[in-house]
Amino acid sequence: MASQVNTINKIAASSSRLNRREILKLSGLLAAILALPVEYGTHLAKALVSAGRVPVVWLEFQGCTGDSESFLRASPYPDPLQPGVTDLGIVDLLLDAISVEYHETLMAPSGANSEKSLSDAIANYYGQYVLVVEGSIPQGNNGVYCVIGGRTAVSRLQEVAPSALATIAVGACAVDGGLSAAAPNLTGAVGVKDVLPGLTNYLALPGCPANVVNLVASIVYLKTFGQLPDRDSAGKPYFAYSHEIHENCERKPFYEQEKFVRTWGDSGHRQGWCLKEMGCKGPDTHNNCPIVKWNAQTNWPVGAGHPCVGCAEPHFWDNMTPFYAGDD
Repeated sequence: MASQVNTINKIAASSSRLNRREILKLSGLLAAILALPVEYGTHLAKALVSAGRVPVVWLEFQGCTGDSESFLRASPYPDPLQPGVTDLGIVDLLLDAISVEYHETLMAPSGANSEKSLSDAIANYYGQYVLVVEGSIPQGNNGVYCVIGGRTAVSRLQEVAPSALATIAVGACAVDGGLSAAAPNLTGAVGVKDVLPGLTNYLALPGCPANVVNLVASIVYLKTFGQLPDRDSAGKPYFAYSHEIHENCERKPFYEQEKFVRTWGDSGHRQGWCLKEMGCKGPDTHNNCPIVKWNAQTNWPVGAGHPCVGCAEPHFWDNMTPFYAGDD
């Protein structure tokens, strides 16, 4: 740890936003999220303050903007060195490590100027930018269900993805079509890999929405090691999707004691008992929600008393419904 601190002391001077203490904590936090040995914190710290930010082109297609909302809510994170103190800035990390060059929802330009922003980003950062895709890509009726600037989502994806350093599908819709692809899938909605099956440097972050912490950790990993995190055959990073939610759920002890909530609001529900009998899909879902949680790690759906709906699993709208026990 002493050598790590000394290294960070030397490189912190080059950072205009994060000081030595913040770099140390953020690198440790990211190492934990990425399931890396503690010594890798030094590598992450160097990447956080190295010259240049990762340019990001964010394409938003057929969806609800939930993943952009998750991205916008990157907030101060609990300090692992000081319980109860919340000052670790994922926001600062975004500003130091990522440069969003194009995002239709967030950018000021519109119309022709918006189109120019996209073409400029591709030209200026050819082969260097990370493409983030949000929302499904409708193929029905030649793609007319999602048209931006007179061009279909299919056409736009085919233009932007080939020259990207990496492509990240964020959220269930971008991964496999999500809600839009649920039966009867009237728009012919699909995910990124269905349009570009030969895409290689691809990362899938399913969820409805995906957690911004996993997105930031993946991009910082790419910046640090020059490659995406280790992934399974579907492109999902092991650090986020290799364990069942049930394994890390705080309600698991009640499951083992066969103490189940039977009715919403009953005494077991108020005491935090297991939600399996109410339709919880935690035992069948792989995600790190219980670990990274949401809203600055304050809580997550199951912790708040709502059953997991299995949103990180393939085609969950069809395969995981009904979401509640007793639904028709």
